[in-house]
Amino acid sequence: MEAKTKDLWVFVETNTDGTAKNVGIELLTPGKMLAEKQGGELVAVVIGENVGEAVDAANAHGAQKILVVDGPEYKNYSTDAYTYVICTLVEKYGPTSMLIGATNNGRDLGPRVSCRLKTGLTADCTSLDIDPDSGNVAWTRPAFGGNLMATILCPDHRPQIGTVRPGVFKKGLETEKQAVIINEKIHVDAKDIRTQILEIIQDAGDEKIDLEGAEIIVSGGRGVGGPEGFKTIQELADVLGATVGASRAAVDSGWISHAHQVGQTGKTVGPKLYIACGISGAIQHLAGMSSSDCIVAINKDPEAPIFDVADYSLVGDLFEVLPILVDEIKKARA
Repeated sequence: MEAKTKDLWVFVETNTDGTAKNVGIELLTPGKMLAEKQGGELVAVVIGENVGEAVDAANAHGAQKILVVDGPEYKNYSTDAYTYVICTLVEKYGPTSMLIGATNNGRDLGPRVSCRLKTGLTADCTSLDIDPDSGNVAWTRPAFGGNLMATILCPDHRPQIGTVRPGVFKKGLETEKQAVIINEKIHVDAKDIRTQILEIIQDAGDEKIDLEGAEIIVSGGRGVGGPEGFKTIQELADVLGATVGASRAAVDSGWISHAHQVGQTGKTVGPKLYIACGISGAIQHLAGMSSSDCIVAINKDPEAPIFDVADYSLVGDLFEVLPILVDEIKKARA
């Protein structure tokens, strides 16, 4: 289909209580930049039940227009209902591009919407811009197993759609609420929703690791040497009140669970402080943590790629450095 406007849409995913998930609010930050370069408006799309709080959050973080679809059939995400709503809105308003958070639901919704609209989708983006030559969105994502970064354009079909991982961008500062709020009445019959939620199990598994919401992360990689090595990582994390992360190499070796993995095939994070211990710095890992405010790298290899993105670099054995660091932190707090 052809775009009717130059607007950029951000799908603001909601929780069952009507609040906004962080990733949708985060995406309003790059969304504003892209919308300005496209010459259009930044539009938030909010779907759910009793979504007043989510609408307020989008309004406070820069949305110029908010399309709201509120109804009991949208309390829980379903592929059929949400796809129908998004496609109906797109056909009515005709945006030129759309951002969707790469959550479990977003990764389900994005491909279905792009297929229904006969347009392209770039998944798991880590950087966004406007190509100066064509005016298309330049979607950048890891490719070939994380060994290089690819920039993808969708020149012929609209809207251009991409999913972006939580934590890649940070929430902008709250602004004056000036958005135009448009309530759309779109109903989906229960018979047209082919799935039904029977039960929601919270915190499945034996642990819940909130890497995406952590302000401090201490991560271990191949240099940790084994599962016992993560005890040293945990000691530093404990004194800092941090969350323990890990590289893919450590997870694949079975030293720590996948719930701790940072990187292309793990979580994308952006904490205030990220301490990488014994992590070489493969592109796959850098894609998941390079947006951290401050990066401290500890590695025996002075040529490790992690030092290229680190704000502070320590060349040394992590098993010698971390105990000293833990002792000094404890002394400072005594």
